[in-house]
Amino acid sequence: MLSVHPQVLKRNGKKQFAVLPYDEFNRLMEKLADYEDLRLLREAKAKEKNVPGIGLEELKTRLGIRIRAKRNALGRLGLRRRKGVQSCRRIH
Repeated sequence: MLSVHPQVLKRNGKKQFAVLPYDEFNRLMEKLADYEDLRLLREAKAKEKNVPGIGLEELKTRLGIRIRAKRNALGRLGLRRRKGVQSCRRIH
């Protein structure tokens, strides 16, 4: 739970302003932004609730994408597994 320590300023005996320490103000603004993001996400999910869709695996199949995660990961790192050897070496 977010705790705030406002200082209330009055004008003519009536409460007019609430002043917060700057770090509390920043935390409050961050929480409000998070809430807004969550609200928009829930709204978007509700709109798409009955829209037909496909899963990632079906999409990859339809697009002809075949990924070999281990080989691709090694390739991105510049590594190659040699036949019969358990360790990898860097290719320069």
